[in-house]
Amino acid sequence: MSIWRQLRWRIIAASLLVVIVGVVTLAWTANVVSEYAAATAVSELSSTVEGIDTQATDEQLSTILLTSVRRTVSQSLVVAGLAATLVGAIASVLLVREILQPLRQIAQSSQRIAAGHYDERVTVPTSDELATLATNFNQMATVLEQVEQQRVALIGNVAHELRTPLTGVEGYLEGLVDGIFSNDPQTLNAMQHEVRRLRRLVDDLQMLSRVEAGQVELQLTYFDLMPLVQRVVEQLHPQISAQGLTLDIGVSMDALHVHADADRTAQILINLIGNAIQYTPEGGHIIVRVRTTERAVQVSIQDNGIGIPAEALPYLFERFYRVDHSRSRSSGGSGIGLTITRHLVWAMGGELYATSDGPDRGSTFRFTLPLSD
Repeated sequence: MSIWRQLRWRIIAASLLVVIVGVVTLAWTANVVSEYAAATAVSELSSTVEGIDTQATDEQLSTILLTSVRRTVSQSLVVAGLAATLVGAIASVLLVREILQPLRQIAQSSQRIAAGHYDERVTVPTSDELATLATNFNQMATVLEQVEQQRVALIGNVAHELRTPLTGVEGYLEGLVDGIFSNDPQTLNAMQHEVRRLRRLVDDLQMLSRVEAGQVELQLTYFDLMPLVQRVVEQLHPQISAQGLTLDIGVSMDALHVHADADRTAQILINLIGNAIQYTPEGGHIIVRVRTTERAVQVSIQDNGIGIPAEALPYLFERFYRVDHSRSRSSGGSGIGLTITRHLVWAMGGELYATSDGPDRGSTFRFTLPLSD
């Protein structure tokens, strides 16, 4: 990295340039003016000595020489000062122009972004400091643009998700009014099923709003994670058997005490293991492993199911995102379960991430929780 691309070194160089120009000009001017001053002083001395006595000669000569020296220094300082001022003014104008122009552009662009033009970007200057500022500004604008796009997409997704069960309920009601459906328990159960789907979606949206706003109440305690993992696996055992799957637990026999919310941890395990069950075909295999790292406990849920494409991994935890881009309820729930799960992990000081070798090659979800002190 060249030091001349750094603004601070340019400012320092400009200040030093002013000093150097002033000193050089002063030295040059003093040398030039001193020759003229010496000739003038000799002429004055010659005319003065002729008309004075010997006793007054020394005093008059000193006065003449002192006046000459003062005149020489004053003239040199004036010339050097003018030269330093000129160089300083030119350097300052160049630096001010280089600094203020990007700042004005950032100020104008920020006003346009505030007005809703999220595609606004600024030109990156050559100096490193201003380039960093402009780059960070452009990154902020990019993030704001993505947030706005996500907001618009969220409104559309929520409208679609709400419309699906409402359409079902409306269809059943119209069928009852037109006499197509009879008022029997089967029809009422179907309507109740749609209403429950609508209720689950509303509950999920409410939970998502709370976790993203950091308003989820956590009961952080110290507890042994091992019994909790085994209890969740036993709870899901009927679903595992119904799907024709096998599940192994690779856990330590020793107690692993973590600092977390036990109920929320169970919710995370249910969501992740439930996803593995849902996306693993009959005869598949699921492995739940628990191990310790330097300052955390890591839980991994690995399956040999449908897998995840590489291009889908960065968006896996976004709201309403589905790997297969399907709207069918048979391919998944509301599409925000993983988003909620990740925010719950974050709220307890952990991290959640997913890996996969590609389609039909399974996937692995890992999350961490802080170890107890």
